This record gives sequence, structure tokens and C-alpha cells, in this order.
Amino acid sequence: MVHPKPLDPYESPRSFYGSELRRLREARGLSQERLGELVFCSATYISQIEKADRRPQEDLSERFDSVLETGGHFARLYPLVTRTRFAEYFTAAAELQAVARTINEYAPALVPGLLQTPEYARALFRSAQPLRSAAETDDLVGLRMDRARLLDGPTSPMLWVVLDESAIRRPIGGAAVMAGQLSHLAVLVRGSRIIVQVLPYAAGAHALLEGALSLLTFADAPPVAYLEGPHAGQLIDDPSTVAKCLLSYDFVRAAALSPEASLPLIESAAEEHAHGQE
Repeated sequence: MVHPKPLDPYESPRSFYGSELRRLREARGLSQERLGELVFCSATYISQIEKADRRPQEDLSERFDSVLETGGHFARLYPLVTRTRFAEYFTAAAELQAVARTINEYAPALVPGLLQTPEYARALFRSAQPLRSAAETDDLVGLRMDRARLLDGPTSPMLWVVLDESAIRRPIGGAAVMAGQLSHLAVLVRGSRIIVQVLPYAAGAHALLEGALSLLTFADAPPVAYLEGPHAGQLIDDPSTVAKCLLSYDFVRAAALSPEASLPLIESAAEEHAHGQE
């Protein structure tokens, strides 16, 4: 009989953590529901950690050690789990996107990462760090394209994006790259994969002039908001603040063109960029 190779905590730290949690939980005769009660979180969250869909928190790792009497095992594993290829400030938001029921975004200047083409993403990375090596840039582009596959899954979240008109007018990467990016966006919209609205210049002042916003909702947890700027981001779970962000997003969505009116504008902008390369 061939036995499966044990998980290497350094090769797959989150999977190893999850398998250890399942092993030690079952050794104690605890269901996911009961362990959740003992450590003050939901059974769904326990399940997501065991399947490596969600990263545990440091204080939760300590509670696992206490309840399961593991002598600090999970506290020692936690630093391995926190290693990530994402920018540190974006890691938690990226993980939550993967389990979100809906993602609502306002993008003031750029097409959001989940919708970017490789050429568009490469142009952004090059402009942000002109001295970065080609290999490093390729790695970042690959990581972003991996994230975009989130929309291909059977349980992919519903994505609703409000793009400021500047996001479809500014020629990121040049006319050809921008034409390709907007054509890709139009294909996703026409394929009923996403909902996109354009907030036109004519809308003037609006509720989210100060920056980008992402709102995530979940089947079994309260919504969160994510605000991002240059080299920094903030994940917000305070209910009153999230409620204000939701209201601001609703105001912006109401001021934007309808999805039906936005698609022709996106396709027209793609044609204009395409003609600009002739």
C-alpha cells in the first residue's frame, strides 16, 4: 500500500495548519460546531481554515492551543501561515475575496485587478516600480492573473464594479493595451460574468471622490470594506463604518450610468483607443 506523502509545512503552510487542526480536533472528539463554540467563531470559519480557504488569526491560534491542549503548536505554526506573495496590507482582503458572496467596487482611476489583462497589469507594475526586474514583474502579473481565476469558479462571487470615466479614458500601457483591456471588460459584461457601470465626468462631485472602495459580503458573516491607496490599504469591519461605506457606494452607483448605457460607452472607448494606435 502506498501512503500519501505527509504535508510539508514549509511547502503548503496553510494546508498543513488546516490538516493539523482537523486531526487534533477529531482526536478530541469535537465537531466543527463544538470547536467553534469553544473558541468563539463559527463552524463555517473552522471548516474554511481546515480546507485552507481562510487564514487563521493569531489570537484564534492561541485559543486553539488552549482548547485542544496542544502546547503552543498552532501559535508556532501561525508565522508560517502568514507568509504570502501579496503585499502585506492586501493579504487579508485577497483572502476574503475568495470566499465572498458579492464584491462591489468603486474604481476611480484603474480597472480593478480581478478584471485586468496581463498587458494592462504589466504596464501598471512597470509604472509603479520602473527599476523592478522583468522576472519580478512577470511573477506579479502571474499572481494577479491567478487571482482573476476567482471569477471562473462554480462559486465565484457576484462582481459589481463602478468605474470612474477616467479609468476607461487614461491610456494605461498605450493605446493598444488599453483597447485590449476595455475589449476584455466588454466581453465579461456581455457574457453576464460581471456588472459594470461607468460614472461619467458629467456626474461632478460624488460620495467617493477621495479614493477606491471595495465592499465584500458573505453568506455567514457581516460585510467588510476595504480602502486602498498607494502602498497602503485598510480593511474595515466596524459595522457603523461599513454601513457608511455601503451608503456612499449606493450614492455613487445611483449617480453612474446604467449597466445598459455603460457597455456602449466602454466599447466606444475601446474603439477610440484602437484607432489611436493607427
